[in-house]
Amino acid sequence: MKKILVLNGPNLALLGTREPEIYGRTTLADIVALVTAAAQEKGISVDAFQSDVEGELVAAIGCARGVYDGIILNPAAYTHTSVALHDAIKASGVPTVEVHLSNVYAREGYRHESLTAGVCAGQICGFGPAGYVLALEALSRGR
Repeated sequence: MKKILVLNGPNLALLGTREPEIYGRTTLADIVALVTAAAQEKGISVDAFQSDVEGELVAAIGCARGVYDGIILNPAAYTHTSVALHDAIKASGVPTVEVHLSNVYAREGYRHESLTAGVCAGQICGFGPAGYVLALEALSRGR
């Protein structure tokens, strides 16, 4: 059975109440349930983890090698600042898809650069919670 790790970065535990005009009213628990249900239909196992601490996310990626077949990662604000996440993704060798709920390219200029996307299999942004399911689909097809 394939196993996918869903990692979420800082402030995503606040989904549903944090800037709903940008991120919507869906909670992180709702997103994890959505991805888990979609994965079960494909016979895929999902583990989910959220942290506001960069080092915890780096450690989770580092421990993923040999355990998970793919990672769905929403690095949130660390997208634009974390060389450590970049290096962890690259070193892990685990196919990773970067996901963002909003279209980061339609927002502030500093959000247009991702330090992590270049070492990911792909990036999905702007489709809300459905982006996580799209990432699952890509990883289930071996991307």
